[in-house]
Amino acid sequence: MSKPATQDVRIDAAAGPVPWVLSARSAAGLRGQAARLLGRLESDPASDAVGHAVEVGRSLVAAGAAFEHRAVVLGRDRAELLAGVRALAEERSAPNVVSGRAARQADARPVFVFPGQGTQWAGMAVELLDASPAFAREIRACEQALSPYLEWSLEDVLRAAPGTPPLDRVDVVQPVLFSMMLSLARLWRGFGVEPGAAVGHSQGEIVAAHVAGALSLEDAARIVALRSQALTKIRGRGEMLTVLAPNDRTRALLADWEGVLSVAAVNGPATMTVSGDAGAMAEFGAALSAARMMRWRVPGVDFAAHSAHVEDLRPILLDLAADVVPVRGEVPFYSTVTGGRVDTDGLDAEYWYRNLRQTVRFDDAVRSLVADGHTLFVECSAQPVLSVGMQDTVEELGGSAVLLATLRNEDGGMGRFLAALAEAYVQGVAVNWTAAFA
Repeated sequence: MSKPATQDVRIDAAAGPVPWVLSARSAAGLRGQAARLLGRLESDPASDAVGHAVEVGRSLVAAGAAFEHRAVVLGRDRAELLAGVRALAEERSAPNVVSGRAARQADARPVFVFPGQGTQWAGMAVELLDASPAFAREIRACEQALSPYLEWSLEDVLRAAPGTPPLDRVDVVQPVLFSMMLSLARLWRGFGVEPGAAVGHSQGEIVAAHVAGALSLEDAARIVALRSQALTKIRGRGEMLTVLAPNDRTRALLADWEGVLSVAAVNGPATMTVSGDAGAMAEFGAALSAARMMRWRVPGVDFAAHSAHVEDLRPILLDLAADVVPVRGEVPFYSTVTGGRVDTDGLDAEYWYRNLRQTVRFDDAVRSLVADGHTLFVECSAQPVLSVGMQDTVEELGGSAVLLATLRNEDGGMGRFLAALAEAYVQGVAVNWTAAFA
């Protein structure tokens, strides 16, 4: 996955909030910088001019090195920006101010996390398609790579154009989410945020493999499109249910349905997904209800991935990935098939079959990442769905980590992305803010 040119990520006042980036060697110094900026702008009549906010933002990021105490003020107009700067100067919290102390090394790189199915929501990409050239360009690159296998337009589905297929179809939602996650990763990298590692959950591993440099975009698109179509052959036979309870308790209850239900994914010490026959799942759901155990169906799923049902698809899955040529990537790849770091030149057809058939060992992969020193995670998705499991895993290990979301449900614009970028920046991640004002 090559790095985008900086001009692809530029912003302006019309496209979304403008970031004003400040930093200092101490908390008092940061407050003082905010106070000086506030005084200068309040006494300058030119600061009301259109575009002045962008010029101020550009001058702030051109000032030099980022110090330990950091803050980003986001605003769409002068009043909103000045209110944020005033709050910072007075050491008050404000909804448009992100501040903190960067305790990590200056070159801290986050783990890019890519979830599986279930993060979708209507309109999740529309604002970024209109506001971000980099995001839109990557979506169109994905559409081109997917086009040999699809009979519908990716962008039309994202915009819910009349006549497009529904997003709840597995052969639609999986290519769409693949493209969504990949384009969000491109947006992060466009602002200079490079991954220190990549990890994916179920189909999210295909995105992780491309971001790690193991799969070309064409090979990744082929796998995600053709295997999502293969999954239609087992639709209607199974279901998937996520259970929020200690895993040993869930496994004990699950023992009564051995052979028809299985553990599809372990996301944390108290988060597990179960997969299998629809009838048995109804009985299991009733048992969970009687035991007062929290659970929910995986949205839009009427098949049993990561169960014995997938064995019926083995010849198809091996054939569709037979020509895929994985290579050794540049970014460390942590497998949720094995639970640890693997060399990506082994991600062959057999691996991608196992990825869909076996239990997703996300919990084990996170443990491996933490053991290797990773403490900062960015979920590159339309909404965060893995943070609870990751947090529980880290806490069980007795450590601490920062878990960041990119977008959130019904909050998918440039403002939300810049807030995520600011959250990463104040945690010590190197951000190329200059790219925003190219």
